[in-house]
Amino acid sequence: MSNLKVSMEEFIENACERIRREAAGRPVLCALSGGVDSAVCAILAHRAVGDKLTCLFVDTGFMRKNEGDQVVALFRDTYAINLIRVDAADRFLAKLKDVTEPECKRKVIGEEFIRIFEEEAKKLGTVGCLMQGTIYPDIIESGVDGHKQVKAHHNVGGMPLNIEFEAVIEPIKLLYKEEVRECGRKLGLPEAFTNRQPFPGPGLAVRCIGALTKARLNILREADAIFREELEKTGLQREVQQYFVILPDLQSVGVRNGERCYEDMVVLRAISTKNFVTAGAVRLPYELIETVVARITSEVKGVNRVMYDVTPKPPATVEWE
Repeated sequence: MSNLKVSMEEFIENACERIRREAAGRPVLCALSGGVDSAVCAILAHRAVGDKLTCLFVDTGFMRKNEGDQVVALFRDTYAINLIRVDAADRFLAKLKDVTEPECKRKVIGEEFIRIFEEEAKKLGTVGCLMQGTIYPDIIESGVDGHKQVKAHHNVGGMPLNIEFEAVIEPIKLLYKEEVRECGRKLGLPEAFTNRQPFPGPGLAVRCIGALTKARLNILREADAIFREELEKTGLQREVQQYFVILPDLQSVGVRNGERCYEDMVVLRAISTKNFVTAGAVRLPYELIETVVARITSEVKGVNRVMYDVTPKPPATVEWE
């Protein structure tokens, strides 16, 4: 499945030309999350407009363990591109206080992203153009261009209608994930970017079901780090396109230190897919699951039960929200 009608080399050349045309000499602010989509956009924009590009990394507080520092260090060490980091964790949590409905979460996050981008653009002296890493599955699931909506991605259906940017540039919006990876390889992006597993724009906010608090997000962050660490020890990350942990809003009875406890459960999710429009659950080795369960229940305070989601897409989606 592909919308690509030319070679990847031709696509890159055409994309740079479109960026120059749409930017029309104006400054470009690229929303950089650290994922392959936004990284590819940043390199395309750098080729197209040079020093008129500024990348903005917004740390929402919904990143994976140590991810904010890793993203900034990797990008600054690899490319001489102006990069601004904004710590907005408290701001996002305040906006999302008591918000539990997933579509509301996505729309609140989408709007807050835009407002921060607008504020930072004004600090640079001009609003100019916003670039974001929208890809074709985002458009499909958001119900755009005649598709039935599954969920509003924060950068598509979750964006506010009133924005101050003069233009929104989306150079890879017709590509599927594997095409984006191929584009990144052709651009010379390091493997740390091209093989990075997808991470939703709202981050852990849509993997933490129900209310968002620092305590709940920390539980999810620690459990997720353990799962990813153990899976990557096996080398299976080359066969599994996405693997992560969900924190449902559910508690269960357990036994800790010989006494009854009532604590959270977490859910492991690992999927294989070619295009992220459909996906299947991966049959992970049982020994790996046992190791992950033992580590999470002993190392993550407040978790006494671990489940494994084996539902394909459809009827489920990859993410839970």
